[in-house]
Amino acid sequence: MAVETGSISDILVDISDNLSLFRLSILAELANSSAIIILAVLLYVVLSKHNRIIALVALGWWLAEAITLAVSKFGALALIPVSQDFVDAGASAPAYLQTLGEFLYDGLDRQGYTMHMLFYCIGGIVWYYLFFASRYIPRPIALLGIVAASVGLVGTAFDFFGDVPIAVFLPIGVFELIVGAWLMARGIRDDSET
Repeated sequence: MAVETGSISDILVDISDNLSLFRLSILAELANSSAIIILAVLLYVVLSKHNRIIALVALGWWLAEAITLAVSKFGALALIPVSQDFVDAGASAPAYLQTLGEFLYDGLDRQGYTMHMLFYCIGGIVWYYLFFASRYIPRPIALLGIVAASVGLVGTAFDFFGDVPIAVFLPIGVFELIVGAWLMARGIRDDSET
């Protein structure tokens, strides 16, 4: 999200000062939610040939991820008028605007984002296990995905109780770059290649 960290007052002012960037970040997250659904369905089509039940479970986790991410953006969208009212009121801003802003930002938007990561990591572990078991991609890459998603899952669980450094989630990014490059360059192993 395109806002600074700090007090809710600072966040509301920052949102009001950067409305276009804030709206753009919400739109990007909604596009990401749509992409998650497309990717999950594509993975299901490919990996259900190996194990339909496990692929269905993974599909469910990633659909929950996409829905949770999209729902969390309702909080972000609602922050726009709240931030504008807060800034327009100036020093005499009613306290309820800060309380509402805190609920929408920390309670709905940020906690929703953390919940979406929880669903991503659980689903990722299942998808990457299927990649490992099916040998559609090299096993070391699939194993990297399982480890990265497992580390992310632990980080996400701790994130519900306080801030977790972004470094905990970097292995997921590294894995996604590696598997993305592999799939673009080589594709998945065809069953007829055995």
